[in-house]
Amino acid sequence: MTDPTDGDLENYDIPDEISVRGSPRRGLVGATFGFFIGFAGVVMYGPAAEQFEQALGLSGVLLGLLVGAPNLIGSLIRIPAGAWADDVGPRKPFLTLLGLSAIGMIGFSAMLHFVGIEGLSARHYPLIFVLGALSGCGIGTFSVGLTQASYWHQSEEQGSALAIYAGLGNSSPGIFTILLPILIGVLGLTTTYFVWIFFLVGGILVYAATAADPYYFQLKRQGLDPQRAREVSRELGEEIFPSEDAWGSIREAATMSRTWMLVTLYFTSLGGFLALTVWYPSYWVSFHGVDPRTAGVLTALGFTLLATFIRIPGGFLSDRVGGERVSAVSFSVIGAAGVLVMIADGFRVSIAAMLFLATGVGIANAAATQLVPMYVPEAVGGASGIVGGIGAFGGFLIPPVLGLFVDYYGVSGYATGFVVIAALGVLCAVLSVFMYTKFSYHAVGA
Repeated sequence: MTDPTDGDLENYDIPDEISVRGSPRRGLVGATFGFFIGFAGVVMYGPAAEQFEQALGLSGVLLGLLVGAPNLIGSLIRIPAGAWADDVGPRKPFLTLLGLSAIGMIGFSAMLHFVGIEGLSARHYPLIFVLGALSGCGIGTFSVGLTQASYWHQSEEQGSALAIYAGLGNSSPGIFTILLPILIGVLGLTTTYFVWIFFLVGGILVYAATAADPYYFQLKRQGLDPQRAREVSRELGEEIFPSEDAWGSIREAATMSRTWMLVTLYFTSLGGFLALTVWYPSYWVSFHGVDPRTAGVLTALGFTLLATFIRIPGGFLSDRVGGERVSAVSFSVIGAAGVLVMIADGFRVSIAAMLFLATGVGIANAAATQLVPMYVPEAVGGASGIVGGIGAFGGFLIPPVLGLFVDYYGVSGYATGFVVIAALGVLCAVLSVFMYTKFSYHAVGA
């Protein structure tokens, strides 16, 4: 796709006052950057969980709810946010979600400033939870950024563009899991969150100054009817356009059993990824007795970043041998790794189990993503929103369930609770085999 900002639109039969800006590269960079700064909200509380647990006197369940709070809104808001982006373009929803995230972050930081970590008590928990959930709005930018990255690129460029978008954007929780404990140790808890505010607000300003909607949305906003906007955009190189009825696509997808099978796979793979990203620091600190900085590094390198980047070869593997087959094997790995965490009697075995778990989660998520257009071709957009949104909701629901085991079994519950992960892995492995044998089409790209 060419960048018409280098020239003008005089060759097209449209009014002279109409202009467009942006390019595929600029669209991809903007979408990836915006998602990166928003998705970091996943780990708003996770790396500092020990301090909040002690200050607020939290049970395991309440700790799980707190560290998962950003995923409460951030997951489910993906569904309407994606439909909104299909209606008005991605730039406005992006700025709205990031702005709401900044409001939550500013509110929480202000409370820390005036109350102090030593002044926090159980009565502050509801407000801290709500502000954390609000800060998670940036997580919902995934579906919006997917629109921005996808519509800017031609069909043959989709794979590489979306791999860059998802791979780099998803890396922010891992990076922040490493940085937050270090900054807290150097600057203190309150100052660290103020630094995060400057990063977030600065990122919003950069995105606002540089981001541009794909040509179709720009032309429609300037008065061209949708059909004419598509024609001009197609001449400019744009190939992929939004559904004319995004909400209708969601409603149609919601009536299909295949959609809910994919939701189950996503709940375990993506939801498990989000849940363990915020839970693993507590596991390492409380169960193995490591310091928070080491716990952050272990979680980031051994789980979050590994699961993120292994999605790329996982996608290629799914294209080659079939998404159901890869899904069945990778979910089996998740089940086995969950059992290994439960029975691990040493630090090294726990590390190995985490690496296996990250590998299974990352590849399983890639396989599940590849299956969406194969299983729901008549409503891909709607299915993507439902699968991604409700699947990511696992990032909120799973941590308090893990915390329940801590409340019941004590410290040993940090390991015993992984029976939940093992059970979900086995369930999804069986479901993947069922999908492979039930349906006559198999997602093999060969």
